[in-house]
Amino acid sequence: MTNSINELAESGKTLKEPELFDEIRRLKKEKNAVLLAHFYQEPAIQEISDFVGDSLALSQQAASTQADLIVFAGVHFMAETAKIINPTKKVVIPDLNAGCSLADSCPPEAFRKFIESRPDHVVISYINCSAEIKTMTDIVCTSSNAVKIIESVPKDQPIIFAPDKNLGSYLIKKTGRDMVLWDGACLVHEAFAIDKILTLHAQHPDAKFIAHPESTPEVLKVASYIGSTSGMINHVITSPFSKFIVATEAGILHQMKKDVPHKTLIPAPIKEDNTCACSECGFMKMNNLEKLYLCLKNEAPEVDVSKEVRAKAIIPIQRMLELSK
Repeated sequence: MTNSINELAESGKTLKEPELFDEIRRLKKEKNAVLLAHFYQEPAIQEISDFVGDSLALSQQAASTQADLIVFAGVHFMAETAKIINPTKKVVIPDLNAGCSLADSCPPEAFRKFIESRPDHVVISYINCSAEIKTMTDIVCTSSNAVKIIESVPKDQPIIFAPDKNLGSYLIKKTGRDMVLWDGACLVHEAFAIDKILTLHAQHPDAKFIAHPESTPEVLKVASYIGSTSGMINHVITSPFSKFIVATEAGILHQMKKDVPHKTLIPAPIKEDNTCACSECGFMKMNNLEKLYLCLKNEAPEVDVSKEVRAKAIIPIQRMLELSK
């Protein structure tokens, strides 16, 4: 099969999913590779990956892996974090251009000036940021552990929270801490339309509305549950209710449907009309199964981080992993 699939790849023909699955499994074993995927990846990638999770769980998996090659099906900052944690291992990503609107909303030089003007503040950065932002950070957090990270800081210590203002605003209310927020946001979670959500909820009054804390304050205000990606999945599993309107990237619905096939899951509508009327991350969806196969086969494109950046960025990540045990 190897020769035929290589011939197909070279000819430019579309490869069939079963063939790709077989080759990915073979190459993974041959290269001692681990495939890590975020919940927002397309269903086929989630199905073939060794581990599917949110940012915290993926960071923990990257920290504990014995693999020689890490194939990260996600966006650039996630693969970058895996490389920071594993400097001696090769880390590759299906599409090097898979970035993040939230990470892009926090340019390093502007952020440096922002924190230099507040030298007495502890800097907590959401993991959805570049490696360079992490070098200016005291502790990294994810949406799963943000409350715990913030509460680890003495109450009299002022805090800068970056880069997500919506998550930061939610955490201020959740923890009672008066943090200084960087003005950044995720385009995917800002896309939800509160008027359409209210209309949809009126059509499904028995549905519970759940949302990711990166969503805007007006969306979070009407949510019955607010939580991280993994938190939302666990909530749908354990909740006695059988119908949910879900406000986060639509890729999460694949895992949710597997976990609760008997429940009704409705993606929250967005401001702009698109083919699925749901919010999808264009960066996450840049990866596909064929790119994953070629990435594993060629061990490229590779994600690298300089020794200087890694030495500084690993410190706040290790603090987060330690506090998350």
